[in-house]
Amino acid sequence: MPYLVIREGAKWTDVVRLTIGRTITMGRASTNQIVINDERASRAHAEVFYTEGNWVLRDLDSRNGTIVNNEPIHGDMLLNSNDRIHVANYHISFVEDLSSAFPDNPEPDTGVLKDHLGDSTDDHLVGDSHVLEYLPPTTITNRKNQTKMLERAQAHSSDKMGQAFAALCRIAFDLAGQPDATGIANTAINGLLEGTAGQAAGILLGTGDDEADLVGADLEVISCKSQDDEKYQRVTGYLAATVLEGGEAVLARNVGDDSALAGRDSKGEILLTSVICAPIRFEGVVLGLVHLYSLDSNQELEPDDLEFALAVADNVGLAINNLYRERDLEEGLSMSRNEIQQLRTQLGEESEIVGVSAALEQVKQNVIQAAPSRATVLIRGESGVGKELIARAVHFASPRQDGPFVCLNCAALSESLLESELFGHEKGAFTGATERKIGKFESADQGTLMLDEIGEMSPSIQAKFLRVLEGHPFERVGGNQPIEVDVRVIAATNRDLEVAVAEGRF
Repeated sequence: MPYLVIREGAKWTDVVRLTIGRTITMGRASTNQIVINDERASRAHAEVFYTEGNWVLRDLDSRNGTIVNNEPIHGDMLLNSNDRIHVANYHISFVEDLSSAFPDNPEPDTGVLKDHLGDSTDDHLVGDSHVLEYLPPTTITNRKNQTKMLERAQAHSSDKMGQAFAALCRIAFDLAGQPDATGIANTAINGLLEGTAGQAAGILLGTGDDEADLVGADLEVISCKSQDDEKYQRVTGYLAATVLEGGEAVLARNVGDDSALAGRDSKGEILLTSVICAPIRFEGVVLGLVHLYSLDSNQELEPDDLEFALAVADNVGLAINNLYRERDLEEGLSMSRNEIQQLRTQLGEESEIVGVSAALEQVKQNVIQAAPSRATVLIRGESGVGKELIARAVHFASPRQDGPFVCLNCAALSESLLESELFGHEKGAFTGATERKIGKFESADQGTLMLDEIGEMSPSIQAKFLRVLEGHPFERVGGNQPIEVDVRVIAATNRDLEVAVAEGRF
């Protein structure tokens, strides 16, 4: 099993075991497995991975380059045992035999080598001043995709399970009353620490594209808490990737290499004993992670704790989704209010409607409601009340405001002239047609056509007009070329059209 043995300057700092199928990244960003605290290193500098039977080092177009055996590399390079990699002030040895890197110390039989060298400046491990701890690899002991605690049941077999259900019920009620993501996270953490053997917990939510699959780097710690004085230890990249990719909650022990480990070593470093990591989900989409761990080997997390943590995570997912939905509704409502205010302002500026009364305010409200629609509008009222003014207001408050507004009085023209005015005519279509004429429908394309006194239209013109309203093309008088236009029609009348319909005149 190969290793990367890392040295910063003259001090050995860490050993990372390489595992087939897992890529080890190195760079200045804290999301890398090997963090290089040197400004000469790029945020994502290089990576090591296994492919086609070989371990490969890839430079990620770093600013200052990667050097192997004193030679700069470009792109990919196959690694051989005892190759020396230089990134900024870090020296990284690729070895397949740990004794070649530490000749004065025995090679471990299994597990991960964790180096606690303090401030030593020796090039090799000598004597008892250096403490090496050999730990078994991370072992996931339990997995859960669904929790039994959210299933309907008449009775529960154990007092412990009943207490867990009662605690979960309280947490669910508390979550529903939280006004923001931080409040939801704090409530969930308090419930987890009270309902399980965990000693520290954190809630992490995604910060990337909502439609993209989350990765560990997309997660932000919204809230965290430790019952002891120790600082909260963020979930390891390995466990985060395992849960995000599989969508299952996991209970793990002996969490190794890229995290705090188990127990506490002679140098006083914080180490973990058991860890639970559960996905925060809603309708199959992972929104984040619940992270819970114990520092006490005598108080380890158990499968029942995994059940409880997964149930809390699913409740958090529901609460977070409700919060997002409420926020979207508030934003939509705010936008609608702004749009209404803009329409009202625009209506007053462009329609030239003057007056203040309850009836006029109702008319303005109706204009604002009808304007955004594509629907045909009928304005009714006595002659002289300002029907054309209202039609103009509807046009200028609609998405067609930049298009033409064309008016035609149907009562002022004979049937033949009205047809020509509406649909246009070709040259020679009738006596006096000396040239082609564009009709009102074509003139109002992408805009609004207002037809005043529509009740005066003859039945034959009404039939042709109806086909155009239904979306059919029309022809100019004397022509045979079909013409299609995009026109919104606003009609006005002072007649009782229901009576005209009953009498067969409309």
